[in-house]
Amino acid sequence: MDSQMLVALGLSLVGGLSTSLGALFVVLSETPNMKMLGLLQGFAAGLMLSISFLDLAHNAINSIGFLKANLWFFGGVIFFACIAKFIPEPTVGPSTDSKRRKKNGDDGGKDMMKKKRKQVMFSGIITAIGISLHNFPEGMAVFLGSIKGMRVGVNLALAIALHNIPEGVAVALPIYFATESKWQAFKLATLSGLAEPLGVIIVAYLFPRSLSPEILEGLLGAVGGIMAFLTLHEMLPLAFDYAGQKQAVKAVFFGMACMSASLYFLELSLPDTMSL
Repeated sequence: MDSQMLVALGLSLVGGLSTSLGALFVVLSETPNMKMLGLLQGFAAGLMLSISFLDLAHNAINSIGFLKANLWFFGGVIFFACIAKFIPEPTVGPSTDSKRRKKNGDDGGKDMMKKKRKQVMFSGIITAIGISLHNFPEGMAVFLGSIKGMRVGVNLALAIALHNIPEGVAVALPIYFATESKWQAFKLATLSGLAEPLGVIIVAYLFPRSLSPEILEGLLGAVGGIMAFLTLHEMLPLAFDYAGQKQAVKAVFFGMACMSASLYFLELSLPDTMSL
């Protein structure tokens, strides 16, 4: 590794590991109730939708054109819809055998809570995957920014670190609720942030030689489609169930506003010749 890549790797670690700071806010507090969980799921859904439509899909349209970007985007939607069909999804629904439910009231309550925890766990893993995919190109941006100069690289890494903190909360909260393990919540949130230094390594060794910018933008557009599908298919219904429709919608727009603001300030730290 040359010194330039080591600097970029160190800066990306600062940004990526800030998800751990968000996870600390979760693990140092008490286990949230169901309504709070629903509100945070709505907030996380807002983050994901903002990343998907206002960042990844938007950049793909600007880079490769409206038609190609939409083909990549909906290709990602269809691809993951097919995969999701074969993933066993934990669902929360009323028991059809009411007599047995009355007979075993305590067991039924425990089974219902177990199903809820499985559903929330699934949602947390989805969030971690989506945020990891989003952090990957951020690592690429840090690498390219550090090439422009130390000031640009440092400003970019700090801006990314600030907007990665709520992402750490979005990952850690459902995992903590589902597993009641602070370590598991902290670990998964941290791992989702490590996609950022991985992006540095990939762009440094592979991107200049084997992946054209057009293909990269198309793939990121497809990632946006995947994230949009996961959010609408999994996270939003969960937020509605636990927090109620009106409160969940408010949380979604609050999450979108926070992510849009962080993306704006992140864009300000980039030079004119670059775009995140």
